[in-house]
Amino acid sequence: MSNKQAIGLFDSGIGGTSIFKEIHDLLPYESCIYLADSKNAPYGNRSKEDILRLSIKNTEYLIDQGCKIIVVACNTATTNAIAYLRATYKLPFIGIEPAIKPAALNTQTKAIGILATQGTLSSQLFHKTTDLYSKGIKIIEQVGDGIVSLIETGRLESDEMKALLEIYLKPMLEADIDYLVLGCTHYPYLIPTLSKMLPSHIKIIDSGRAVAQQTKAVLAQENLLSSNTQKPNIQLFSNSDTSILEAIVKYQYKVSYLDF
Repeated sequence: MSNKQAIGLFDSGIGGTSIFKEIHDLLPYESCIYLADSKNAPYGNRSKEDILRLSIKNTEYLIDQGCKIIVVACNTATTNAIAYLRATYKLPFIGIEPAIKPAALNTQTKAIGILATQGTLSSQLFHKTTDLYSKGIKIIEQVGDGIVSLIETGRLESDEMKALLEIYLKPMLEADIDYLVLGCTHYPYLIPTLSKMLPSHIKIIDSGRAVAQQTKAVLAQENLLSSNTQKPNIQLFSNSDTSILEAIVKYQYKVSYLDF
């Protein structure tokens, strides 16, 4: 394994670009390959077997491209597939978990909200993490049905999205939450909308920065941090409409169609 090889990332669609951006900000000289499996989005409504199959397919493509580490930039794929991936392949894997710990440790109202996919909320890993930090705290879990599909089809700021969010936030506001945990890598793109809809004292947190820091730490531990000081090679691929992915990364990078 060479430190010149790329960081590989995959997600069920465009959401994992929120993780890619954090990694690229922290590690600006690292080459990256990002896979958006948008034709199979959302993963959150799929069976565990299906999520595992798709995660293996994405992983093997990134390995074939010579990636030195793989970031599973999808909460649902992490909670359902990362244990298998780590046991099966030799390179390091970074997973994504909802940021329950900081919310639980800092809440003043002793109530936090978690907005995530069904695949994440029903997973064993999610329940294990929740059990660790939820003593004496009320956790309002909400499945974000329909959110990923709206984001994947370019309707991030639509009236449909706002109507959905109003429904999902209502029980959280009634429970007096002071932290909203975003448990899907698509959801950070909702922060501007959520900030307008929520009282100012409610803090919105996601895992992006922590994931970037963990990626850097693991690369350093494995002696795989890039020594490059030139512009890195950034490749973004989608197996669906590339214009949606290009719009979300603000046309900074070309997105190529890949039939995978």
